[in-house]
Amino acid sequence: SFYVASVPKVTEEHRLARREQIVAAARVCMNAQGFHKTTMADVIRESELSAGAVYGYFKSKEEIVAAIAEDALSTIDELFQKILATEQAVTPLMALEAAINHVMAVAERPGGDVTRVAIQAWAEALRNPAIMATACDKYTVLRGNFEAVARRAQADGTVDPDVVPEYIAQVLLALISGFVLQRLII
Repeated sequence: SFYVASVPKVTEEHRLARREQIVAAARVCMNAQGFHKTTMADVIRESELSAGAVYGYFKSKEEIVAAIAEDALSTIDELFQKILATEQAVTPLMALEAAINHVMAVAERPGGDVTRVAIQAWAEALRNPAIMATACDKYTVLRGNFEAVARRAQADGTVDPDVVPEYIAQVLLALISGFVLQRLII
């Protein structure tokens, strides 16, 4: 008789757990050593997975950094979905306060301060088009969310209709970036 060994199917849940394991390991390494000093070998060692397993998910350190950014910034997208879904009036200042509180909650999660990695990624984005593209996409969405809040506040009468919503959004995004930078430096 002919016997064929069956290969167990990997569930999507298992794949997501492995991916998160790798991303978490990278956060730990990058927080401890910095972005530039962290190598794929460091991430592999910290993740306690084989090199093949890690490279099966991420081909480079830059892909891992993009995943860290995606994970961190996707949670702020969810925050804005909730803010914009509410019926009550929301001012740009209220949205800024919620975003800063969210940044602090994400920064204080176990596994290392993701804002430290974010600052290093911002610097790397100037040299790396792939990281720049990821950052640009995510920050464009975040700025768009602040703009939506500003437009809604104008419609509610809580923001002067003559103020340009795009400018409000740019200033609020700059405040968050400045907050993160000052928090890490001071």
